[in-house]
Amino acid sequence: MIELRKIYFLCLTILLPFLGFGQNFSLSGRVMDFDTREYIEGASATLRNTDYGDLSNGAGYFLIENILSQKYNLAITLPGYNTYEQVIQLKGDLNLGNIYLVRFGSEGTGAALQKTIRATNVSRLLVERPNFIGNTVYGIAPEPKKLEGNFYLDNKWNVASILLYRDQTVLEGFRVRYNINSNTFELMEPENNLVSTMAGQRIQNIVWMDSSYKVPRYFVNGMDFKEDNVPISGFFEVLVEGDLPLMRRTKAIFKESNYNTALMVGNRNDQIIKRNVYYYLKGKDLFEVPKKRKELFKIFGEKAAEMQAFVEENEMDLKKNGSIFQLFTNYNSRFPGFVPIMNQLLDEGD
Repeated sequence: MIELRKIYFLCLTILLPFLGFGQNFSLSGRVMDFDTREYIEGASATLRNTDYGDLSNGAGYFLIENILSQKYNLAITLPGYNTYEQVIQLKGDLNLGNIYLVRFGSEGTGAALQKTIRATNVSRLLVERPNFIGNTVYGIAPEPKKLEGNFYLDNKWNVASILLYRDQTVLEGFRVRYNINSNTFELMEPENNLVSTMAGQRIQNIVWMDSSYKVPRYFVNGMDFKEDNVPISGFFEVLVEGDLPLMRRTKAIFKESNYNTALMVGNRNDQIIKRNVYYYLKGKDLFEVPKKRKELFKIFGEKAAEMQAFVEENEMDLKKNGSIFQLFTNYNSRFPGFVPIMNQLLDEGD
């Protein structure tokens, strides 16, 4: 009996470290921006499907303590950045060192982004794919899809002056947001911060002070114009005023998730994608700005040759919306009384 007890005790001593009984460890690291090498504060570091997690502090550090010894899937997330994921086999206190997050749309970071994607795919392969033992044993369901983006032209509140069709009434001092999908304005009253909605059909035009660029932006109701002889629902931003105005309409498109669970490819979440379409105005008729150079110069009539020369002299790339803005600004400046609304195109990246 004594010998059996010794053997049992010896086996237990050997197996305890592997079984993880009573073993609590810590996981730490430092989150940084890949492009700027600056520390990132507020990044969420979590071990998926557990309660373990921490937020990075002002120096980028996170610390997760009292973790049982086993395999985990570490996910580091922050809005505006690609998710970083890594499989962790915790057998002791572990410091991962610097962990770099790559911004959405970041340039010149192909290798880092590919590494991030590979790490993410491997970790998800182990914990999310339904045919693997991880899900079979633990019953871990894939994360539900989310909706990325919103239907607002500008998600921020902007101070505005609003001209109503009825009696040409002007509303001043309200903060507004415009919902592209429903063609409605949300109005926040200046004193009590109460929010109400107003149908776009009631508003003739609106000027708001852009909260990011600190410049006024001028929007007009499409009902006052026609495209293919049909009035238009929604609002257009006037970018260049004059003999041939340049206008912009922002459309919000809902794109449903096409994620294939078995193959782990495609977009996991539904998305709202915003696209800008540029128009020129002749009288009350709106026409989309032509994509082809030859057709584009034709709209300038007698000054077509001058505008073509302007483009060639300045080596302008007409595929860029900023160049279209400069072209229309130059054309309208050739007529008396021209006053620019803005000096540069805002949100060119849209």
